[in-house]
Amino acid sequence: MSKPVYGRVLLKLSGEGLLGDADYGIDPAVSRRLAREIREVREAGVELALVVGGGNIFRGAGLAAAGMDRVTADHMGMLATVMNALALQDALEQEGVFTRVMSAIKINQVCEDYIRRRAVRHLEKGRTVIFAAGTGNPFFTTDSAASLRAIEVNADIMLKATKVDGVYSADPVHDREALRYRRLTFDEVLDRKLSVMDATAIVLCREHGLPIQVFDMTRPGALMDLVLGGDVGTIVERG
Repeated sequence: MSKPVYGRVLLKLSGEGLLGDADYGIDPAVSRRLAREIREVREAGVELALVVGGGNIFRGAGLAAAGMDRVTADHMGMLATVMNALALQDALEQEGVFTRVMSAIKINQVCEDYIRRRAVRHLEKGRTVIFAAGTGNPFFTTDSAASLRAIEVNADIMLKATKVDGVYSADPVHDREALRYRRLTFDEVLDRKLSVMDATAIVLCREHGLPIQVFDMTRPGALMDLVLGGDVGTIVERG
């Protein structure tokens, strides 16, 4: 097997990515497949952290738009990410992957509090770490949380898992002439308002020189191909 080109990565998973064919919740088949692919990456020697969203269970911004207090809605969204993190932890440990869930809000009867130095130590010991509850603050997305945690633990790259194989000039589902970008700069993403991550997440990565790779996690083997340096998806980096 080729040698991985990254030593430590942060994988950002959307809550919707856990749905599978369901309309709500977690598809066990999807979580098992993700766990197998993550196990293979760990066995290749890559230190792996994850941030997972909660949109398959609850979207705070959606209910806030419908009239709920935004802070309350965002707190509920944070709890949804904890539920997803625990489900992923279970799937990973069934695959033999030692896993820790660390929450940005205190819920230490079910998972650890997030402490940066402890998280780094877990990674150094070969444990997979799942960061839950976003940043712990309302008004920030889990994409922003992923950028923040990746920078804090000194990840080499952030891997943004989606259902399409990269960033396109238009929605490839509705526009057959949409072109896939192989490489973009952070400024190009911001100037063109491309759907990669929210602006806060992009600016954080730009300021700290953290590259983002956007790829299709639904394709079997894509994650391993990526960490081995394959031409997968779209990379966003400094110009």
